Amino acid sequence: MLKVDDIRKKLSDINSVHVIGASLNKERTAHTAVGEISQRGWRVVPIHPRDAGATISGIPIRSEIEEGVEIEIIVLFLAPERAREVIKKLMIRHISSPPLIWFQPGAEDEISIGWLEDAGWKFVHDDCIVRFIERNDLRRPKIPSPWFRQIIDEDESGCSIWTVHEVGEDSNLPSTKVEWVGDLVELKQSNHIIPKYIRALVNDNESIEACARRLALQ
Repeated sequence: MLKVDDIRKKLSDINSVHVIGASLNKERTAHTAVGEISQRGWRVVPIHPRDAGATISGIPIRSEIEEGVEIEIIVLFLAPERAREVIKKLMIRHISSPPLIWFQPGAEDEISIGWLEDAGWKFVHDDCIVRFIERNDLRRPKIPSPWFRQIIDEDESGCSIWTVHEVGEDSNLPSTKVEWVGDLVELKQSNHIIPKYIRALVNDNESIEACARRLALQ
């Protein structure tokens, strides 16, 4: 368990916060936490398999944390058993720089904490990340980023539609399958086949964002 000063420093040093369990259900604290943390400047990455492709406060929901993407802090808004499964999958990855694991109240259990202690991973429990940030008046310089999505075309042709969405642009859950969704960070880092394909199409002297926008116009 980290001390308060260590937690403050960690939050001040990082850019991204992955929020596991953030769905479209506005009555859940995970949903409201996304906007509250984002307003303080952090890049927030909501994760929820069922609602992937839709947005919370203009931030796209992802289905999972993809291989290759840097993970700095993971906040668990889950029941203990589900939180345990998330931690197990993360630890199997053999991440070279383990993220800070933040158990929201009610998500922690002795098994998960025991695994983390044995592995030497840092974690926080018995506190809410939103309340901690507010109590300590923590903020980060906001780095705006568009986001991107690929879905199956509604005409049942089997084709895919690649789109670019501006900073803060909201979207409902698509009516067809979401093949990929993410922002510039994931577009640059993810090992998923779609961002890897986009990166392969970048021309000389072209940024990956410019490439993504060009492909959306085709």
